[in-house]
Amino acid sequence: MVRLAARTSTSSHKEGRALRRALTALAASASLICSPSLAQNTNASPELETLIPDEAVANPEAWAQQGVPPDETVVEDAPELQADSPLAEMPLVDVPWPEDAEPVEIAPLEPEEDIQFVDFTDLLPDLNKDGTQVAMGLEERISSEVVLVFPVDPMLFPERKEFVERFDALSTIERLDDDNNVGRLAAQAREDEALLNRMLRIYGYYDAVVLRSIGDIEPGAETAESRPTVRFEIAPGTQYRVGAVDLGNLAQAGTDYQVLRDTFEVVTGDPLLSDKIVEERFDLDEALGEGGYPFAAIKDPELLVDHARTEGDLTMLVTPGGKYRFGTVTSNVPRLMSGKHLADIARFEPGDVYQRSLELDLRRAILATGLVGSVTMTPVETAAPANGEPGTVDIAVDMTPAKLRTISGRIGYGSGEGFKVEGAWEHRNMFPPEGMLRFRGTLGTREQFAGVTFRKNNFGGRDRILTVDAYANTQDYDAYEAETVSLVGTFERISTLLFQKSFSYSAGLELVATREQEKDANGDLGPPETFFIAAVPLFAQFDASDDLLDPRKGYRVGVRMSPEASRTNGVESYYLRGQVDATYYLQTSENLVLAGRVRVASIPGASLSAIAPSRRLYAGGGGSVRGYDYRGIGPRNSEGDPSGGRSLLELSAEARIQTGLLGGALGVVPFIDAGTVGEDPVPSFDEIKVGVGVGVRYNTGFGPLRIDVATPLNPGPNDGWIGVYVALGQAF
Repeated sequence: MVRLAARTSTSSHKEGRALRRALTALAASASLICSPSLAQNTNASPELETLIPDEAVANPEAWAQQGVPPDETVVEDAPELQADSPLAEMPLVDVPWPEDAEPVEIAPLEPEEDIQFVDFTDLLPDLNKDGTQVAMGLEERISSEVVLVFPVDPMLFPERKEFVERFDALSTIERLDDDNNVGRLAAQAREDEALLNRMLRIYGYYDAVVLRSIGDIEPGAETAESRPTVRFEIAPGTQYRVGAVDLGNLAQAGTDYQVLRDTFEVVTGDPLLSDKIVEERFDLDEALGEGGYPFAAIKDPELLVDHARTEGDLTMLVTPGGKYRFGTVTSNVPRLMSGKHLADIARFEPGDVYQRSLELDLRRAILATGLVGSVTMTPVETAAPANGEPGTVDIAVDMTPAKLRTISGRIGYGSGEGFKVEGAWEHRNMFPPEGMLRFRGTLGTREQFAGVTFRKNNFGGRDRILTVDAYANTQDYDAYEAETVSLVGTFERISTLLFQKSFSYSAGLELVATREQEKDANGDLGPPETFFIAAVPLFAQFDASDDLLDPRKGYRVGVRMSPEASRTNGVESYYLRGQVDATYYLQTSENLVLAGRVRVASIPGASLSAIAPSRRLYAGGGGSVRGYDYRGIGPRNSEGDPSGGRSLLELSAEARIQTGLLGGALGVVPFIDAGTVGEDPVPSFDEIKVGVGVGVRYNTGFGPLRIDVATPLNPGPNDGWIGVYVALGQAF
C-alpha cells in the first residue's frame, strides 16, 4: 500500500508576514481567552508554540497591539522550490508510478443468504422466460413503434378497448415526431410506461405490472428502413373495489337526501374507477344546483387505498347549504336595464325553486342584448330556510355597460348583384330598455338604399322583437328597374347567434309604393307602372339542425305566406305569395357532411301582369342556383330578359369536406344546383337551369367564410360563363 505524504514549509518572507498579520488580527478581534496551562501543554504542536509566543498567551491584547515586526526571520528548514527546478529534486520522487505498484487483489463478496433473486418475468404468467413475447397474448399494435400486450383472457381486463384508445391519444411516442432514433424512443418509452401505470390506477388496478422492452434492432445499427419497437407487457392484476363512501354533510338536505344520494351512483363494492367518481361528482353538483341549493359546496374527492383489502375508501365532503326559492332580480345599472326588465326576460318567476341553469340562462340573455360587456350573477339570501320550508334568494345582477354606439361597414360582390358598399350607424339603447335606432345605407352598381330602423328587443317577453323599418331604394337589374318606398312593421321570435330556437315565427304589416319599369334585351325601359301594395307577411320555421351557421346534422323546414293586395292603373288585385324551404344535413364521417335543399314557391290569385316585377319569383345567385346571375333565371320577355314568374322550384346538393389543412379550418365543397321558374302557379319544368361548381370554406370560429365559384351547364344567351359568391355561413 502506497501512502502519499506532504509537509508544509514557510517558503517566503512575504508569506510569513502575512501569516503573522492574520494571527495578530485573529487575536485582537476574537479576544481569545487563553490559560497559562496552554504553554505547559505537552501535547501542543511545536509549530504552534513557535507561532504563538508566551507573551501572546499571557496578554494577547498587548501582544497584538505590537503589530508586525519590520523584519522577520524566515525559517529556512526547506529549500524554496523554483519554477525551473528539475522534477528529480521534488520531495515525492521516491513514490513509485502506478504501473510499478503491486496490483491489489480484492476478495470476492460472499453472497448474502437472505437475498432472493426474483425473475420479473414470473409476474406475467404468459411471458416467455426470454422476456420477448407473450405466448397467446392479446396484442394491440398502436403503431409501427408501439405494441401493447394484454392477458389472454379478455375478462381479466374488460376495459381493454377503451384503455387502448385513451393511451393512443395520450402516448408521448405517438404525439412526438418519428425520427427512427432508439435513444429518443427509449426516453419516450419511459414516459409512456409511467402513463400506463397512471391509467391502470384510474381503472382501479393498483397492483398492475408493466414491463417495457425495446427490440427489433441493435442499438447503433439503425438504418433508414429499420423500425425499433417498444413493447409494453401489461398484467393488470386485481381490480380494486370501492370501500366506505363518506359524503360529508349531504344528509343535511333532509327529504332531498335520498334523491341526491341516488344521483351519486358510486356505492360500496363498485369497481374503483376514478373517471366514474369524477363524473358522479359533476352529476351531484348539477343535482344540487338544479334542486334549489345555490350555496352548495363539494370538496375534491379523496381515496384511501388499502392493498390488503384491495379496496379504496372514498371521502368527498358535501355541504348542501340550505334549499331556496327565487326572489326578485336586482340591477346595479337600472338606467341601462332595470331589475323589472331583467325579471321579464328571465325564465323563472318569484317563488320558483332555485335552478342554477335558469340563473345562467338569464346571464346569457343579458349578454345577448349587446348592451353589457360583462355580467356577474350573485344569489343573495333574503330569507333563511325555516320550519322545513325553503328560504329566498334574490339574484343580484352586476353589469358593466358596453359601448352603445356602433359604426359598421361592409363591402361585397355577387354575380348579377354587382359591388355593394354598405354602412350603418346605430345606438343600441336609444330608447331604454333595449330600444335601438339604426340608420343604414347602400351604394352599389345595381342598388342604392337608405333606411331607418327602430327595434325593441325582448318586447313583451323573452326573445320577442318589435321592428319598424322605413326605407327607400332603387334597383337596376337585368329584368327591371324599380324605385320603392316602404314601411314595414314586424313582430317576431327568431333564432339568433347565441340562441338557436327550434321554432321561430314572425308576423308583420308591409306598405309599399313602387314605380317599376321592365327592360328589353337592349336594356331599354318600358312604360313605367306604379304599384301600391299592402301585405301581411307571415313566417314559421322548425329547426332541428345542430348549428345555425354551420349545420352538420338534422333538418329545417320553413314556410312563408304573404297575402297581398295590389293596385295599379286603377285596377286592384289580390294574391298569395307562398314559399316552402326544406334542408337536410347528414354527417357520414368526421370530415364529410352531405347537405341537400328544396325550395318550392307559388303565387296564385292574380295574373303575372298584375304583380309588380319586384314581387314576382326569380331564381339564380349565391343563395339559389349558383353559376347564374342574381334573379337571372325565369320566364323571359320577347327580348330575352327574365321577367319573373309565379312558380319556382330549386334543388341543391353539396358535399362539405374538411381537408385537415390550416389546422382543420379549411374545407372544400363541390356542389350542384338546379332551378326553374314558370309563369303559372304550378312549375312546368319546361326549362331547368343547372349550375355546378366548387367552394372553399374557412372556419373562422364564429362561422364559415364561404367562397363559391360556379358555372352554368345550360346557359342562355345573356348568361355569363362563371359566377363568384362570397358570404358568411353555408349556402343553406
